[in-house]
Amino acid sequence: MTFDDFNFHPAIARGIRDLGFTEATPIQRDAIPPALAGRDVLACAMTGSGKTAAFVLPMLQRMAGSRGGRTRALILTPTRELASQIHEHIEALARHTPVRSATVFGGVKPAAQERAIKGGVDIVVATPGRLLDHMQHQWARFTDLEFLVLDEADRMLDMGFLPDVKRILARLPRERQTMLFSATMPGPIVELSRSLLADPVRIDIERRSKPATGVSQAILPVPEHLKTELLTTMLGRGEVETALVFTRTKHRANRLHQKLERAGIVCERIHGNRSQPQREKALAAFKNGELRVLVATDIAARGIDVEALPHVINFDVPVQPEDYIHRVGRTARAGKVGDALTFASPEEKAKVDAIERAVGRRIERRTIAGFDYTARGEGRFEIPVSERLAAHRTQRADERARTRARQSAPPPPPAGRRRSQSRRAGSSR
Repeated sequence: MTFDDFNFHPAIARGIRDLGFTEATPIQRDAIPPALAGRDVLACAMTGSGKTAAFVLPMLQRMAGSRGGRTRALILTPTRELASQIHEHIEALARHTPVRSATVFGGVKPAAQERAIKGGVDIVVATPGRLLDHMQHQWARFTDLEFLVLDEADRMLDMGFLPDVKRILARLPRERQTMLFSATMPGPIVELSRSLLADPVRIDIERRSKPATGVSQAILPVPEHLKTELLTTMLGRGEVETALVFTRTKHRANRLHQKLERAGIVCERIHGNRSQPQREKALAAFKNGELRVLVATDIAARGIDVEALPHVINFDVPVQPEDYIHRVGRTARAGKVGDALTFASPEEKAKVDAIERAVGRRIERRTIAGFDYTARGEGRFEIPVSERLAAHRTQRADERARTRARQSAPPPPPAGRRRSQSRRAGSSR
Protein backbone atom coordinates (compact mmCIF):
# COMPACT_ATOMS: atom_id res chain seq x y z
CA MET A 1 0.00 0.00 0.00
CA THR A 2 1.44 3.38 -0.99
CA PHE A 3 0.83 6.76 0.61
CA ASP A 4 -0.95 7.85 -2.57
CA ASP A 5 -3.70 5.36 -1.70
CA PHE A 6 -4.68 7.46 1.34
CA ASN A 7 -5.56 10.51 -0.81
CA PHE A 8 -3.93 13.02 1.51
CA HIS A 9 -4.31 16.76 0.98
CA PRO A 10 -1.89 17.90 -1.77
CA ALA A 11 0.19 19.96 0.68
CA ILE A 12 0.57 16.96 2.99
CA ALA A 13 1.33 14.62 0.09
CA ARG A 14 4.09 17.00 -0.96
CA GLY A 15 5.68 16.79 2.49
CA ILE A 16 5.50 12.99 2.34
CA ARG A 17 7.27 12.99 -1.03
CA ASP A 18 9.94 15.38 0.30
CA LEU A 19 10.80 12.78 2.94
CA GLY A 20 11.01 10.03 0.33
CA PHE A 21 8.14 8.02 1.82
CA THR A 22 6.43 5.73 -0.69
CA GLU A 23 5.29 2.44 0.85
CA ALA A 24 3.34 2.52 4.11
CA THR A 25 4.63 0.36 6.97
CA PRO A 26 2.27 -2.20 8.59
CA ILE A 27 1.37 0.07 11.52
CA GLN A 28 0.68 2.92 9.09
CA ARG A 29 -1.50 0.68 6.89
CA ASP A 30 -3.53 -0.44 9.90
CA ALA A 31 -3.76 2.79 11.92
CA ILE A 32 -4.17 5.57 9.35
CA PRO A 33 -7.59 4.58 7.87
CA PRO A 34 -9.47 4.37 11.22
CA ALA A 35 -7.67 7.49 12.47
CA LEU A 36 -8.77 9.36 9.34
CA ALA A 37 -12.31 8.21 10.07
CA GLY A 38 -12.14 9.75 13.55
CA ARG A 39 -11.94 6.47 15.48
CA ASP A 40 -9.97 6.05 18.69
CA VAL A 41 -6.93 3.79 18.24
CA LEU A 42 -5.16 1.43 20.66
CA ALA A 43 -1.98 0.10 19.02
CA CYS A 44 0.90 -2.06 20.13
CA ALA A 45 3.73 -0.89 17.90
CA MET A 46 7.42 -1.64 18.20
CA THR A 47 9.92 1.17 18.05
CA GLY A 48 11.13 2.06 14.58
CA SER A 49 7.89 0.86 12.98
CA GLY A 50 6.83 4.25 11.62
CA LYS A 51 4.13 4.91 14.21
CA THR A 52 4.85 8.66 14.42
CA ALA A 53 3.58 9.17 10.88
CA ALA A 54 0.69 6.81 11.69
CA PHE A 55 -0.77 9.32 14.16
CA VAL A 56 0.60 12.61 12.76
CA LEU A 57 -0.69 12.26 9.18
CA PRO A 58 -4.36 11.72 10.11
CA MET A 59 -4.24 14.79 12.37
CA LEU A 60 -2.70 16.90 9.62
CA GLN A 61 -5.27 15.69 7.12
CA ARG A 62 -8.17 16.60 9.37
CA MET A 63 -6.64 20.00 10.13
CA ALA A 64 -6.09 20.82 6.45
CA GLY A 65 -8.16 23.73 5.24
CA SER A 66 -9.54 24.72 8.66
CA ARG A 67 -8.66 27.80 10.66
CA GLY A 68 -5.73 27.86 13.05
CA GLY A 69 -5.03 30.11 15.99
CA ARG A 70 -5.87 27.48 18.60
CA THR A 71 -4.26 24.34 19.94
CA ARG A 72 -6.15 21.42 18.43
CA ALA A 73 -3.80 18.49 19.16
CA LEU A 74 -1.76 17.36 22.17
CA ILE A 75 0.85 14.60 22.02
CA LEU A 76 2.18 13.29 25.35
CA THR A 77 5.50 11.49 25.39
CA PRO A 78 7.88 10.37 28.18
CA THR A 79 11.19 12.02 27.22
CA ARG A 80 12.50 15.30 25.85
CA GLU A 81 14.34 13.49 23.07
CA LEU A 82 11.21 11.76 21.86
CA ALA A 83 9.23 15.01 22.04
CA SER A 84 11.86 16.73 19.89
CA GLN A 85 11.88 13.82 17.44
CA ILE A 86 8.09 13.91 17.01
CA HIS A 87 8.19 17.70 16.60
CA GLU A 88 10.77 17.32 13.82
CA HIS A 89 8.55 14.78 12.05
CA ILE A 90 5.56 17.12 12.27
CA GLU A 91 7.54 20.06 10.91
CA ALA A 92 8.78 17.97 7.99
CA LEU A 93 5.39 16.48 7.10
CA ALA A 94 3.55 19.80 7.54
CA ARG A 95 6.15 22.05 5.95
CA HIS A 96 3.85 22.96 3.02
CA THR A 97 0.83 23.55 5.28
CA PRO A 98 0.06 26.35 7.76
CA VAL A 99 0.06 23.82 10.65
CA ARG A 100 2.65 24.58 13.31
CA SER A 101 3.82 22.64 16.37
CA ALA A 102 5.79 23.38 19.52
CA THR A 103 7.52 21.31 22.20
CA VAL A 104 6.91 21.62 25.94
CA PHE A 105 9.42 19.91 28.24
CA GLY A 106 11.77 20.60 31.12
CA GLY A 107 15.43 21.53 31.04
CA VAL A 108 14.83 24.79 29.14
CA LYS A 109 13.28 28.14 30.07
CA PRO A 110 9.48 28.02 29.84
CA ALA A 111 8.91 31.50 28.37
CA ALA A 112 8.98 30.40 24.70
CA GLN A 113 6.69 27.48 25.51
CA GLU A 114 4.25 29.84 27.22
CA ARG A 115 4.19 32.12 24.17
CA ALA A 116 3.51 29.15 21.88
CA ILE A 117 0.57 27.92 23.97
CA LYS A 118 -0.86 31.42 24.35
CA GLY A 119 -0.49 31.98 20.61
CA GLY A 120 -2.54 28.91 19.82
CA VAL A 121 0.06 26.74 18.09
CA ASP A 122 -1.80 23.91 16.32
CA ILE A 123 0.01 20.92 17.89
CA VAL A 124 1.75 20.73 21.28
CA VAL A 125 4.20 17.87 21.90
CA ALA A 126 4.85 17.64 25.63
CA THR A 127 6.28 15.66 28.50
CA PRO A 128 3.80 15.36 31.40
CA GLY A 129 5.70 17.18 34.16
CA ARG A 130 6.38 20.45 32.36
CA LEU A 131 2.91 20.44 30.77
CA LEU A 132 1.32 20.24 34.24
CA ASP A 133 3.41 23.26 35.28
CA HIS A 134 1.85 25.25 32.42
CA MET A 135 -1.64 23.93 33.09
CA GLN A 136 -1.64 25.64 36.48
CA HIS A 137 -2.31 28.85 34.54
CA GLN A 138 -5.52 29.96 32.88
CA TRP A 139 -3.92 30.34 29.46
CA ALA A 140 -3.08 26.60 29.26
CA ARG A 141 -6.56 25.04 29.34
CA PHE A 142 -6.70 23.41 25.86
CA THR A 143 -10.44 24.03 25.60
CA ASP A 144 -10.39 23.60 21.78
CA LEU A 145 -8.52 20.28 21.85
CA GLU A 146 -9.70 17.78 19.24
CA PHE A 147 -6.87 15.20 19.16
CA LEU A 148 -4.91 13.50 21.95
CA VAL A 149 -2.05 11.03 21.46
CA LEU A 150 -0.21 9.09 24.17
CA ASP A 151 3.02 7.81 22.63
CA GLU A 152 5.22 5.24 24.39
CA ALA A 153 2.58 4.85 27.09
CA ASP A 154 4.42 1.97 28.77
CA ARG A 155 7.54 4.10 29.16
CA MET A 156 5.49 6.82 30.83
CA LEU A 157 4.32 4.15 33.26
CA ASP A 158 7.93 2.98 33.86
CA MET A 159 9.08 6.54 34.55
CA GLY A 160 6.31 7.18 37.07
CA PHE A 161 4.34 9.59 34.88
CA LEU A 162 1.01 7.78 35.10
CA PRO A 163 -0.35 9.98 37.96
CA ASP A 164 0.65 13.12 36.01
CA VAL A 165 -0.99 11.75 32.86
CA LYS A 166 -4.24 11.14 34.74
CA ARG A 167 -4.18 14.70 36.13
CA ILE A 168 -3.71 16.07 32.62
CA LEU A 169 -6.53 13.93 31.20
CA ALA A 170 -8.91 15.19 33.87
CA ARG A 171 -8.44 18.75 32.58
CA LEU A 172 -8.94 18.03 28.87
CA PRO A 173 -12.22 18.16 26.90
CA ARG A 174 -14.00 14.80 26.86
CA GLU A 175 -15.11 15.16 23.24
CA ARG A 176 -11.96 14.37 21.31
CA GLN A 177 -10.24 11.67 19.25
CA THR A 178 -7.67 9.72 21.27
CA MET A 179 -4.86 7.41 20.11
CA LEU A 180 -2.65 5.38 22.44
CA PHE A 181 0.54 3.74 21.19
CA SER A 182 2.68 1.44 23.33
CA ALA A 183 5.36 -1.16 22.62
CA THR A 184 4.00 -3.34 25.45
CA MET A 185 0.64 -3.48 27.20
CA PRO A 186 1.15 -3.93 30.97
CA GLY A 187 -1.92 -4.03 33.18
CA PRO A 188 -2.00 -0.34 34.22
CA ILE A 189 -1.84 0.74 30.56
CA VAL A 190 -4.71 -1.60 29.66
CA GLU A 191 -6.74 -0.09 32.52
CA LEU A 192 -5.88 3.43 31.37
CA SER A 193 -6.98 2.62 27.83
CA ARG A 194 -10.38 1.45 29.07
CA SER A 195 -11.09 4.76 30.74
CA LEU A 196 -9.46 6.83 28.00
CA LEU A 197 -10.67 5.34 24.70
CA ALA A 198 -14.16 4.97 23.27
CA ASP A 199 -14.69 1.77 21.24
CA PRO A 200 -11.09 1.85 19.92
CA VAL A 201 -9.72 0.06 16.88
CA ARG A 202 -7.24 -2.41 18.38
CA ILE A 203 -4.04 -3.05 16.43
CA ASP A 204 -1.56 -5.86 17.23
CA ILE A 205 -2.54 -5.89 20.92
CA GLU A 206 -1.73 -9.58 21.30
CA ARG A 207 1.55 -9.37 19.40
CA ARG A 208 4.70 -10.51 21.21
CA SER A 209 7.12 -7.61 21.65
CA LYS A 210 10.24 -8.14 19.57
CA PRO A 211 12.86 -6.12 17.72
CA ALA A 212 12.42 -5.10 14.10
CA THR A 213 13.05 -7.84 11.54
CA GLY A 214 16.18 -6.12 10.24
CA VAL A 215 18.02 -6.31 13.57
CA SER A 216 20.81 -8.90 13.76
CA GLN A 217 21.17 -9.80 17.45
CA ALA A 218 24.14 -11.34 19.24
CA ILE A 219 25.25 -11.93 22.82
CA LEU A 220 28.98 -11.37 23.47
CA PRO A 221 29.92 -13.21 26.70
CA VAL A 222 32.69 -11.28 28.47
CA PRO A 223 33.90 -10.82 32.07
CA GLU A 224 32.61 -7.59 33.62
CA HIS A 225 36.11 -6.14 34.05
CA LEU A 226 36.92 -6.61 30.34
CA LYS A 227 33.86 -4.93 28.81
CA THR A 228 35.66 -1.63 28.18
CA GLU A 229 38.64 -3.40 26.62
CA LEU A 230 36.34 -5.42 24.35
CA LEU A 231 34.55 -2.30 23.16
CA THR A 232 37.77 -0.36 22.49
CA THR A 233 39.22 -3.39 20.67
CA MET A 234 36.20 -3.63 18.35
CA LEU A 235 36.27 0.11 17.72
CA GLY A 236 40.02 0.08 17.13
CA ARG A 237 39.79 -2.74 14.59
CA GLY A 238 36.91 -1.07 12.74
CA GLU A 239 34.56 -3.96 13.50
CA VAL A 240 32.29 -1.29 14.96
CA GLU A 241 32.43 2.03 13.13
CA THR A 242 29.57 4.00 14.72
CA ALA A 243 27.57 2.89 17.75
CA LEU A 244 24.97 3.92 20.27
CA VAL A 245 26.13 2.33 23.54
CA PHE A 246 23.76 1.83 26.47
CA THR A 247 24.83 1.64 30.11
CA ARG A 248 22.81 0.83 33.20
CA THR A 249 23.42 4.05 35.15
CA LYS A 250 24.45 7.67 34.64
CA HIS A 251 27.67 7.06 36.60
CA ARG A 252 28.62 4.16 34.33
CA ALA A 253 27.86 6.30 31.28
CA ASN A 254 30.25 8.97 32.56
CA ARG A 255 32.96 6.40 33.37
CA LEU A 256 32.71 4.75 29.96
CA HIS A 257 32.81 8.14 28.24
CA GLN A 258 36.01 9.00 30.13
CA LYS A 259 37.68 5.70 29.27
CA LEU A 260 36.77 5.91 25.57
CA GLU A 261 38.08 9.48 25.36
CA ARG A 262 41.37 8.37 26.94
CA ALA A 263 41.56 5.69 24.23
CA GLY A 264 41.30 8.40 21.56
CA ILE A 265 37.71 7.62 20.52
CA VAL A 266 35.55 10.62 19.67
CA CYS A 267 32.45 10.22 21.81
CA GLU A 268 29.89 11.97 24.00
CA ARG A 269 27.27 10.91 26.55
CA ILE A 270 23.61 11.64 27.10
CA HIS A 271 21.64 11.02 30.30
CA GLY A 272 19.34 12.65 32.85
CA ASN A 273 22.05 14.71 34.58
CA ARG A 274 23.06 16.41 31.34
CA SER A 275 21.34 19.72 30.56
CA GLN A 276 18.97 19.92 27.63
CA PRO A 277 21.42 21.98 25.51
CA GLN A 278 24.16 19.41 26.25
CA ARG A 279 21.88 16.54 25.26
CA GLU A 280 20.74 18.26 22.07
CA LYS A 281 24.32 19.14 21.11
CA ALA A 282 25.54 15.56 21.68
CA LEU A 283 22.65 14.05 19.73
CA ALA A 284 23.10 16.48 16.83
CA ALA A 285 26.82 15.71 16.65
CA PHE A 286 26.09 11.98 16.62
CA LYS A 287 23.48 12.33 13.88
CA ASN A 288 25.87 14.45 11.81
CA GLY A 289 28.63 11.85 12.01
CA GLU A 290 30.93 13.97 14.19
CA LEU A 291 31.00 11.27 16.91
CA ARG A 292 31.82 7.58 16.62
CA VAL A 293 30.10 6.69 19.87
CA LEU A 294 27.21 8.10 21.83
CA VAL A 295 26.94 6.63 25.35
CA ALA A 296 23.41 6.72 26.74
CA THR A 297 21.17 5.53 29.53
CA ASP A 298 17.65 4.23 28.95
CA ILE A 299 16.25 7.75 29.14
CA ALA A 300 17.35 8.07 25.51
CA ALA A 301 16.33 4.62 24.31
CA ARG A 302 12.99 5.84 22.98
CA GLY A 303 14.04 9.24 21.75
CA ILE A 304 16.97 8.75 19.42
CA ASP A 305 16.19 8.47 15.73
CA VAL A 306 19.40 8.16 13.71
CA GLU A 307 19.17 7.26 10.06
CA ALA A 308 21.09 4.09 9.13
CA LEU A 309 22.62 3.56 12.60
CA PRO A 310 24.72 0.41 12.09
CA HIS A 311 25.30 -0.70 15.71
CA VAL A 312 23.55 -0.62 19.05
CA ILE A 313 25.63 -2.03 21.90
CA ASN A 314 24.29 -2.97 25.31
CA PHE A 315 27.36 -2.39 27.46
CA ASP A 316 25.16 -3.54 30.33
CA VAL A 317 22.36 -6.07 29.93
CA PRO A 318 19.11 -4.17 30.59
CA VAL A 319 17.16 -5.12 33.70
CA GLN A 320 13.81 -5.34 31.90
CA PRO A 321 13.34 -7.26 28.62
CA GLU A 322 11.16 -4.38 27.37
CA ASP A 323 14.15 -2.04 27.66
CA TYR A 324 16.12 -4.45 25.47
CA ILE A 325 13.43 -4.16 22.79
CA HIS A 326 13.58 -0.38 22.86
CA ARG A 327 17.36 -0.17 22.93
CA VAL A 328 17.95 -2.43 19.96
CA GLY A 329 15.10 -0.70 18.15
CA ARG A 330 17.36 2.30 17.60
CA THR A 331 18.93 0.38 14.70
CA ALA A 332 17.25 -1.20 11.66
CA ARG A 333 14.67 1.58 11.55
CA ALA A 334 12.27 2.12 8.66
CA GLY A 335 13.15 -1.14 6.96
CA LYS A 336 16.94 -0.82 7.24
CA VAL A 337 19.31 -3.36 8.83
CA GLY A 338 21.64 -3.14 11.81
CA ASP A 339 23.48 -5.08 14.51
CA ALA A 340 22.47 -5.21 18.17
CA LEU A 341 25.31 -6.53 20.35
CA THR A 342 24.96 -7.24 24.07
CA PHE A 343 28.02 -7.54 26.32
CA ALA A 344 26.98 -10.09 28.96
CA SER A 345 29.00 -11.00 32.04
CA PRO A 346 28.36 -14.29 33.86
CA GLU A 347 26.57 -12.32 36.59
CA GLU A 348 24.01 -11.11 34.02
CA LYS A 349 22.90 -14.56 32.85
CA ALA A 350 19.44 -14.32 34.46
CA LYS A 351 18.76 -11.06 32.60
CA VAL A 352 19.83 -12.63 29.29
CA ASP A 353 17.53 -15.59 29.93
CA ALA A 354 14.61 -13.20 30.54
CA ILE A 355 15.32 -11.37 27.27
CA GLU A 356 15.40 -14.63 25.32
CA ARG A 357 12.07 -15.65 26.82
CA ALA A 358 10.63 -12.28 25.80
CA VAL A 359 11.82 -12.48 22.18
CA GLY A 360 10.91 -16.16 21.93
CA ARG A 361 14.25 -17.60 20.84
CA ARG A 362 17.87 -18.15 21.80
CA ILE A 363 20.11 -15.28 20.68
CA GLU A 364 23.35 -16.13 18.90
CA ARG A 365 26.52 -16.18 21.05
CA ARG A 366 29.58 -14.58 19.48
CA THR A 367 33.24 -14.16 20.43
CA ILE A 368 35.80 -11.76 18.97
CA ALA A 369 38.81 -13.47 17.42
CA GLY A 370 42.15 -12.52 18.99
CA PHE A 371 40.66 -10.90 22.09
CA ASP A 372 42.15 -12.12 25.38
CA TYR A 373 39.16 -13.06 27.53
CA THR A 374 41.49 -14.14 30.36
CA ALA A 375 43.29 -10.79 30.80
CA ARG A 376 43.22 -9.11 34.20
CA GLY A 377 41.95 -5.75 32.89
CA GLU A 378 42.77 -2.32 34.27
CA GLY A 379 40.92 -2.57 37.57
CA ARG A 380 37.41 -1.70 38.63
CA PHE A 381 35.20 -0.03 36.07
CA GLU A 382 32.82 1.46 38.60
CA ILE A 383 33.28 2.66 42.16
CA PRO A 384 30.36 1.31 44.25
CA VAL A 385 27.80 3.85 45.41
CA SER A 386 28.63 3.17 49.07
CA GLU A 387 32.29 4.04 48.48
CA ARG A 388 31.40 7.18 46.51
CA LEU A 389 29.09 8.31 49.31
CA ALA A 390 31.75 7.58 51.92
CA ALA A 391 34.33 9.57 49.96
CA HIS A 392 31.87 12.44 49.61
CA ARG A 393 31.18 12.44 53.35
CA THR A 394 34.93 12.41 54.09
CA GLN A 395 35.47 15.35 51.72
CA ARG A 396 32.65 17.31 53.36
CA ALA A 397 34.05 16.55 56.83
CA ASP A 398 37.51 17.78 55.75
CA GLU A 399 35.98 20.97 54.36
CA ARG A 400 34.11 21.61 57.62
CA ALA A 401 37.30 20.98 59.64
CA ARG A 402 39.23 23.49 57.52
CA THR A 403 36.44 26.03 57.94
CA ARG A 404 36.46 25.60 61.74
CA ALA A 405 40.24 25.94 61.78
CA ARG A 406 40.05 29.22 59.86
CA GLN A 407 37.32 30.55 62.14
CA SER A 408 39.20 29.67 65.36
CA ALA A 409 42.58 31.04 64.26
CA PRO A 410 43.53 34.42 65.86
CA PRO A 411 42.98 37.34 63.48
CA PRO A 412 46.13 38.85 61.92
CA PRO A 413 47.28 42.23 63.31
CA PRO A 414 46.11 45.36 61.45
CA ALA A 415 48.17 46.34 58.43
CA GLY A 416 49.57 49.52 60.05
CA ARG A 417 50.69 47.61 63.12
CA ARG A 418 52.45 45.01 60.98
CA ARG A 419 54.41 47.80 59.18
CA SER A 420 55.54 49.43 62.46
CA GLN A 421 56.62 46.08 63.87
CA SER A 422 58.61 45.49 60.67
CA ARG A 423 60.38 48.90 60.98
CA ARG A 424 61.28 48.25 64.64
CA ALA A 425 62.67 44.88 63.72
CA GLY A 426 64.82 46.48 60.97
CA SER A 427 66.20 49.20 63.27
CA SER A 428 67.16 46.65 65.90
CA ARG A 429 69.24 44.87 63.33
